Amino acid sequence: MLSKTCTNSPAGLLLIDKPSGFSSHDIIAISRRILGTKKIGHSGTLDPMATGLLILLIGREATKRQEEFLKLSKVYCATLTLGQETDSWDADGEIIAEKEVPALSQTDVEKAAQKLSGEIEQPIPFFSAKKINGQKMYSLARAGEKMERKFNRVQVTWTDICVTSPKTVQFTVRCSCGTYVRALGYLLARELGTVGHLTQLRRLQIGPYDVKNAFDGAQLKQTTADTLYKRLIIL
Repeated sequence: MLSKTCTNSPAGLLLIDKPSGFSSHDIIAISRRILGTKKIGHSGTLDPMATGLLILLIGREATKRQEEFLKLSKVYCATLTLGQETDSWDADGEIIAEKEVPALSQTDVEKAAQKLSGEIEQPIPFFSAKKINGQKMYSLARAGEKMERKFNRVQVTWTDICVTSPKTVQFTVRCSCGTYVRALGYLLARELGTVGHLTQLRRLQIGPYDVKNAFDGAQLKQTTADTLYKRLIIL
């Protein structure tokens, strides 16, 4: 029997392997219905296209530590498709630019990634949840509002990168909180002398937590509260 808070609501971490096509808030809403609690936070959202580890903070004792979990480093693997840039820098966006892709060697991509290693300044995608004057940037972008490009400083380590076809590059990165992997793909394409966008993105780790230990989010709607309670990591 799992321990619960004094309000009899579950308290701990729930690791979910988010499937593509669901927003992080979809997963939270489904979990709230199943668990019968509104006290659910997260340790960093994923775009609808992306898959992988989403940590839900269940109960008051977990949600009050949200800032702590948001600051954890993360590991992602991604596929960058070269030659076309979208407005969102991923496969969910509209194509806004096309450019020929030069012949690329493994050495070429490794050198380009090296230039984007360590502490770097990355552009924040216009289609993001970052707020400007209280409004989310993606809402402004969808409304056709003009925005000045914003940047932030992040820490990036490329742990693996490989040319998999004349127009695709696969890579794995460990990065600090606040990193947009879409932005890394955008920057990498520019370093390679072309344009590009992410066509696959998967989060593998958040701090010490691994997607290998996560509950399959595709099965979430069919599961029960008892099943999820048994998966809780008690803090």
